Amino acid sequence: MAISNISLSAGMRSNLLTLQNTDSLLTQTQNRLSTGKKVNSALDNAQSFFSAKANTSRASALDSRKDGMGQAIQVVKSADAGISAINSLLDQAAGIVATAKGTQSNTSDDVALKAQFDEIISQIDTIVSDSGYQGTNLLKGGATDILDVIFNASGDNKLTLTGVSSDTVELGIDAATLAFNGATGASLDAISAGITAAKATLEATSTSLSGSLGVINARQEFTNEMINTLQVGADKLTLADTNEEGANMLALQTRQQLGTISLSLANQSSQAVLRLF
Repeated sequence: MAISNISLSAGMRSNLLTLQNTDSLLTQTQNRLSTGKKVNSALDNAQSFFSAKANTSRASALDSRKDGMGQAIQVVKSADAGISAINSLLDQAAGIVATAKGTQSNTSDDVALKAQFDEIISQIDTIVSDSGYQGTNLLKGGATDILDVIFNASGDNKLTLTGVSSDTVELGIDAATLAFNGATGASLDAISAGITAAKATLEATSTSLSGSLGVINARQEFTNEMINTLQVGADKLTLADTNEEGANMLALQTRQQLGTISLSLANQSSQAVLRLF
């Protein structure tokens, strides 16, 4: 801005400078009230601005990790639901075997019970196939059924969930291993023992999943706390006290009015020259 060629008295120039300073403070206060922040850019306070930005960036990175944890929990819950359903089917299969023990001499009953047993066993493999979530199935145990749950912003802290194959072959209850043919087939006691062993295997898998789920839940809760801490820390560095800024606004408006009056008074000496004409 070019320096004005217009000459002002010392009193007027002093009052003008005061009004300009007051106007600058008013603009700053209005900006703080409208944004709710006392630090809106590095020009306001470089140290506070960049410290708050670092906190906010880390909170944002953790928030994205929290989404991954939430999806991992759903993967584990899907597998757990599959295990519960398989256990229920195994209980039904055990009931059929118990019934068959009392009807070994009745061929027609054996045929009916075998059909029921085989149907139940076939459903186990169907449940295993349907226990996946977003492409990951912890009951299949395939090469792609591995999930890395990342906990921190840098990505170097993670938990790897590895699937455990839980189909009838791996559980040892498929038709080739435990054929249910009534009194003429494999020992019903052997089938009962196979079902018990299968349930024990599922229990071990469920225990492992439960431990992983506990870790993920704990990390998710911790992440929520950290995000909140980081955001509060950033706010403490940048947020304005609206009550204080509101009081400043009233004081500055009053000062502006007084400055205008003072400028008018300082100008009266120049106006006195007009009386000479």
